[in-house]
Amino acid sequence: MLNRFYSSYPILTTERLTLRQLAITDDQEIFKLCSDKAINKYLNRETSNSIDDARIFIKRINENIDKHIALYWAICLRDRNMMVGTICLYGFSEERSSCEIGFELLQDFQRQAIMKEAAEKVIDYAFNTIQVQRIDAYLHKDNQSSIKLLEKLSFLNSNKIDEIHTNLISYHLSNSNDLLDKPLEII
Repeated sequence: MLNRFYSSYPILTTERLTLRQLAITDDQEIFKLCSDKAINKYLNRETSNSIDDARIFIKRINENIDKHIALYWAICLRDRNMMVGTICLYGFSEERSSCEIGFELLQDFQRQAIMKEAAEKVIDYAFNTIQVQRIDAYLHKDNQSSIKLLEKLSFLNSNKIDEIHTNLISYHLSNSNDLLDKPLEII
């Protein structure tokens, strides 16, 4: 059984980052993320047109957190307490002992290994605290930055094509040397 329940929201830290729950005061940064055409190019979501849209987005995310449907962290620079992106775990499956990962980063902070640092911490949390055995990532086939990041994190291309969303590819990372990808032996 997955350990997705907690008494207080998990705050994760790394050398340069603090990962914390989104707050309504993150509305400006969420608006920047959700309205940036370059960031949203490969995401299947509505573009934010106003601060109110960003606040509605934050409220919806926090409702999903309260229901234990997702974990969604604001990625903040520790030295400036500034939110620069988000990273989330969602799509939890008890049956498969798995979840999905998603992430985004403001353009001014890309190519600084910030997302790699955040993702390593979240992956560790997923495997060692939540105890998932597999993390999946679905991304646009042209999103080369995200593909390179996943490969640096040892995710493997699942070589599966989504029949409905043919522009998506899937990657996965297993907690036990891809044990889940091997056929089960019936004794």
